[in-house]
This record gives sequence, C-alpha cells and structure tokens, in this order.
Amino acid sequence: MLLFLRMIGWIACVIYATIPSFWLLIHSQVDYWRSHSRSPYRMLVPAWIGMWITLGAITSPWRHLSLYQTAWTWVPASAIFSVGLWIYQSSGQHFSSAQLGGVPEVVPGHPEQRLVTSGIRARIRHPVYLAHLCEMLGWSLGSGLVVCYALTAFAVVSGFIMIQQEDAELEERFGEEYRAYRRKVPVVFPKIRTKISL
Repeated sequence: MLLFLRMIGWIACVIYATIPSFWLLIHSQVDYWRSHSRSPYRMLVPAWIGMWITLGAITSPWRHLSLYQTAWTWVPASAIFSVGLWIYQSSGQHFSSAQLGGVPEVVPGHPEQRLVTSGIRARIRHPVYLAHLCEMLGWSLGSGLVVCYALTAFAVVSGFIMIQQEDAELEERFGEEYRAYRRKVPVVFPKIRTKISL
C-alpha cells in the first residue's frame, strides 16, 4: 500500500510541478494566445501533457529514492491535504469555472472579465496556487520521496516567476483596481494580524 501511495505521490507531484510552467507559457505570451481565432487550449493542453511526460521521464530514475519510509507521516500529510482541499473549495466561490481555467486571460472580450477580491481572495491573491502547494507538500511529507521534495522546490521557483507574470497581466487588464488590490492583499500567504493592547 505504501509503495502504491509513493508511486501516486510521484505522479501527482510531476503533474503539480508543471502547473506553473503551463501558466508561464500562457502569461508570457498572452497576446499571442489572444490572437488565435480558435481556442488556444487546443495547443496548450497537449503542450502541458508533454510537460508531464518530459518531467516524468527526467525524474523517473529517482522515483524510489526516499529520505524516510514510515507510515505515520501520512497522518500530518492527510491534514495538509485537507487544508489544500478546503482552499480549493474556497477558491471556487465567487469564481466561475471559466475564470479557474484562465479562459478570460486568453479569449479577448470574454464576458468573465471581472476582478474577484471577495471571499478567500480578500486575504490572499492566488489561493489556488497555495492549494497546489499544500497538495505537493502533503505528497512530499507522506511519501518521503526525494523526488517529491525536489519537484515541490521546482514548483515554488517556477511558481514565483509565473505569479509575477500573472500579476503583470492582471494589472494590464484591470489597471489601478488591481494595483490597489495588489498593495493591500498578499500573494499566497495571508498576513497574521495581531492586536497588541497597552
């Protein structure tokens, strides 16, 4: 069972690790994708699947290398998975499936061109990416696989670059409204508010 979970963890982390690269492909060339008369996802989705295959092939030789092998790590991993699922659920509120899929970003004049700053997005700007990180951390902690930790680190670095590109694209679309939102709301980790009374 643990061997099966570790194999699933490696595959899940391969897929999750490519998400920032997929979105970086969109945000770095948004004008190019918007210029297509047909859906750009006809090219983007196969490119993303190609990323899975490539990253899977690259990391496959190390998929059994582990830092530790124990069953109890799945207990805290389950808690992290639960937090990630809660963030996903919260991210879907006030947000359409088209927005979650990035359709307004690549289809000019799409009717869902609106900036959502309510719900969980009143606390963090990019909750879906935080949920992805929780899921990757859960698989890394539970499996103990070196490759899962390495893929998580890769996703964090590429995600940092991608979020900068996405913020620039959102600022271009929404202007001062987004700039004000960006100044007020942190990227993926909410501010911890403390009250000190004298």
